[in-house]
Amino acid sequence: MTVKPYRSMLFVPGHKGPWADKAVNSGADALILDLEDSVPPVEKVAAREVVAASIDRLTEQGVRPDLWVRVNPEETGLMGGDLEAVVRPGLTGLFLAKIYNETDIVRLDAVLSHIERLRGLPDGQVKLLACFETAEAMGRCEQVIGASNRMVSALGATGPNADAGRSLGIEFTPEGRETLYILSRVNLAARAHGLEHPVVGVWQDIRNLDGLRTFCEDNRRLGYRGLVAIHPSHVAVANEVFGPSEAAVDEARRLIAAYQEAEAAGSSAVVFEGQHIDIAHVKTAQAVIDLADAVAAGA
Repeated sequence: MTVKPYRSMLFVPGHKGPWADKAVNSGADALILDLEDSVPPVEKVAAREVVAASIDRLTEQGVRPDLWVRVNPEETGLMGGDLEAVVRPGLTGLFLAKIYNETDIVRLDAVLSHIERLRGLPDGQVKLLACFETAEAMGRCEQVIGASNRMVSALGATGPNADAGRSLGIEFTPEGRETLYILSRVNLAARAHGLEHPVVGVWQDIRNLDGLRTFCEDNRRLGYRGLVAIHPSHVAVANEVFGPSEAAVDEARRLIAAYQEAEAAGSSAVVFEGQHIDIAHVKTAQAVIDLADAVAAGA
């Protein structure tokens, strides 16, 4: 299953319906309407209907960003009610919090199939994004990601002093060496299962946009392709860092043209602007162009 490339996914507290409308204007590629940590316990049940109404309203308006929901984890006893409320036309997928193993995914897949059929929705409409917040899930990330064809993306260890850090017993640093292993492993697991757009997050120092940019750039080099953001001001930085620049697209087009010219002359390799290139580099360049086209198509 494929998914649009998300340079940015913005969290929106689910119980604050008007915030969803405002979030559309942030420029995020996707919104995550949250029923979990950003909703006070006493408002969680009522928040389901607010989120359902937000999905209906924004879908009717034909908004650009895809609509995701973070449901409460199964261990809370709230997941079933969350699913009954939010699985509906317009829902792109579920952002999964506090999963533990592949059995969690298999059970959820079956429940989603049941609800989709009851409501006349296409089989497999609801996609899944695995957020790795527990040591058990991180240790089984390959199995978790491979447990369902609904899985389209993954989020590695995230958030200073939050669930992932507590589960691993690590202290976060701006350099991120303490998460390098798990981030690389989750990215490898995602890519091995054909998921080309793993995402990273979150950046909690809301006003430190320079730090955010470095965080995004570092994780882009690790293979991540988008940011899960907690504040609208982070969206523009993420879109810039994870979206190919005009210069990068132009270089990719020049590279492909140079290779095609060499190929027409009977050569499968050429020196392009001082660098040796062959068909492998052409494929990488084409991926840059494809990403730019995908971003433009979603604009």
